[in-house]
Order: sequence, then structure tokens, then C-alpha cells
Amino acid sequence: MARRLDARAPGFAAQFDALLNAKREEEEDVAQVVRGIIADVRARGDAALVELTNRFDKTSLTAAALRLPQSEIDAAEAQCGKGALAALDVAAKRIESYHTRQMPEDAWFTDDAGAKLGWRWTPLDSVGLYVPGGTAAYPSSVLMNAMPARVAGVGRVVMVTPASGGQINPLVLAAARRAGITEIYRVGGAQAVAALAYGTASIRPVDKIVGPGNAYVAAAKRDVFGRVGIDSVAGPSEILVVADGANNPDWIAADLLSQAEHDPSSQSILITDDLSFADKVSTAVENALKLLPREKIARTSWNDNGAIILVAKLEDAAPLVDAIAPEHLEIATADPDALLNCVRHAGAIFLGRHTPEAMGDYIAGPNHVLPTSRTARFSSGLSVLDFLKRTTLLQCDPSAISALGPDAIALAEAEGLDAHARSIAARLNSKDGR
Repeated sequence: MARRLDARAPGFAAQFDALLNAKREEEEDVAQVVRGIIADVRARGDAALVELTNRFDKTSLTAAALRLPQSEIDAAEAQCGKGALAALDVAAKRIESYHTRQMPEDAWFTDDAGAKLGWRWTPLDSVGLYVPGGTAAYPSSVLMNAMPARVAGVGRVVMVTPASGGQINPLVLAAARRAGITEIYRVGGAQAVAALAYGTASIRPVDKIVGPGNAYVAAAKRDVFGRVGIDSVAGPSEILVVADGANNPDWIAADLLSQAEHDPSSQSILITDDLSFADKVSTAVENALKLLPREKIARTSWNDNGAIILVAKLEDAAPLVDAIAPEHLEIATADPDALLNCVRHAGAIFLGRHTPEAMGDYIAGPNHVLPTSRTARFSSGLSVLDFLKRTTLLQCDPSAISALGPDAIALAEAEGLDAHARSIAARLNSKDGR
């Protein structure tokens, strides 16, 4: 049974703090193992990659078979249902359209001193996309990670995914095809991250690595950061639903369990101002759990990490939401905009009674790669900006450097950097550049 908290109770602050700081995930001590795997791949390249992959994924791979031929990518569609492929097409189109609107514009202007200033945006040269395999094969994640890179104009997008038992989910390959990915390797784990970061004879290195993975993948991404960029190190899924008593309790229960079924460490929280409704949702969750194929996972998540918080009025939910900074926030109220305008921290927000978070996971268009573990306080979900670089631009003519140079020299001398001052002064003393 999920814990119950009442914001009006004397001990609420301590209980809420305990909820915020509860440890939901066992930290696996994998750092040393991962460092050894990365060092091995750096030293032995493809030989280490193949050996580690065969050991961990129970395959009999050779270096020559690391990369999937285009014929295998194309043939995957024949193994997919027509309905699933049609839905994938709709999702791909909507995700691409949404992210196209995120593209920023370059700028170039002249200020009052006569200096020309600006910035320009350029895409990364190459990106590696990690896609989990086995039971955690999510075609939607392929689209969410690859489409923004494609819209940004990344020249080379590489996909790595473990082929457990030699098999790759055909719908994952169909999603990759729709995202324009033609370079795919059947390798996963920390060894795949190492190959993307440092390169081997078969896999050229990339500039950034994105995509979710297990504890070994997360540790490897941490380790190679700096050599390459990474998106983030994601934690378990989260949903926070703010709902009034006019909602259908079965709907809200389904929304809470939509994240609970991901992982035993996932977290689902309901905030409401209606005690009777809270009881109805609690009952609806128990009834719905019995019908879920992933009941054991969802029940553990709900019992260990779930919570129902009662507030005096819905306006009181805003500071609680900001403190939790959830990955997903549903505002299922009569006037969702009122609370929306009071909330600052959430990865993605879903407004109204007819907008379940699951729409955002698949088909709506916004990205479902979002900040977890309260990192929405300072970070954002994946977007085209993650695949672009901003470069600043400056051009001074003689009049601009005459106007600004003396102050720049004064600051350089104050910092004891004489060569800085001299490089500016030289131009003040010679107008013709000789």
C-alpha cells in the first residue's frame, strides 16, 4: 500500500522530506568493472568488443557481423504488424514536426559602439544512440532520441543495441529506418559505450552518446563524459498527478500505474484535495494491479515508492510539485492553467482530464527523454538543442575597438594579464592594421 501524507498534519514536513529523500534504487558497485571493460576495448578494440558481447549476450558474434547489413534492417519490417508500423509512422511524423519547431535562429547585429556581435548554431558531426535490448526494447525511444538529431542536421547517427540470443526487436529496426539510421551495430553494455567513445576498427567514434541503459551503461556514460558528450544519466521513471475529486478514479489509477509498471524503483504520486477521491483512487489502483501482466513490478513500485498526499486546497500543491520536480506531471483539474502558471519544475506537463502521460510517451510529439530524480530543477528534456552547438561571433572595426579598447585594457591590467592588454593596445595605436 502506498504511503499516505496529509499536508495539514503537524508532522507533514518531516514525512514529505522523507519521501523526497527516500532511496529508490540500489546503487550497484559497477564502476570498477566498467572501467576495466572500457580499458579492454580501448586496448584490444574489436577483439574485446566481440569477446565481451558473446560472453554477456550469449551470442556467437564475429567482428565481420557486428554491423547489421541494410538488407536485415529492411527485412525487419516484414516481421512487424501493419498496425504497429502505421502507428510508428504517425509517431515519427509528429515527433519530427514538433522538434522542427524547436530549431533556433542565428543572430547578427551591430551595437551602439559599432561592434558586430552574434551567434550561430551548428549541428554535431556524429551521435551514438544506445538502445536497450531484451525485454526493455522500446521503438518509441529510438524515435525520441534519433528524430531530434536528424532535425538538427547531425551528419552521422550510429545505433548500438544488444542482440540477446542473436535477436534484435524488429520494430526497433523499423523505427531506426524511419529515423534515417543506417549504421547499426549488434553490441550493447559498457563495451558499446566504450566503442562509441573511443572507436574500434569497425566502429568509428562519435561526439555524443544518448539513450538509456542499465547500471553498467550509465556508469560507462559517466566514465567517458569529457571524451564525448552525453545526454544525462537517467534514474527510474516518475509521475505526479494533481487531481480534483471530479476525475474518474479508474483513469487516475491507470495513469499512476503507467509509470509503476516500468520498474520496481519507479515512483507514482497523487496529490488531491478530496479525501473521498483519494480513497477511491487507492481502491482503483488495487483493482487495476490484479489485471496487469507486470503486476509484480507495478505492485512493488506502488507499495514501496508510491504516495497519496492530501492538501487543503489545490493551490497548495504547487510548492510540493516544485519540491518533487517530477519527470512527468499531470494536472487533471477543472482549470489546469491556473496550477500550470504556479509550477516551475517538471520535466513534462500534461494538462486536463483527457491528457494521460502515456500520450507523451508515444505519439503526441514532445520528447519523452526527460529529467528524473528531481533534476528537473535544473535541466530539461531532450531536444534539438542537445544536438546543436552555439558559437558566438564578434567583429570590431577601428571605431569599435577605439570605443571599447581602453576599458578592456584597464580590466586586463587589473587582472595582471599584460599580453591581453598589449594585444588590444596594438590596434589602438595602429589604425591601418600594420
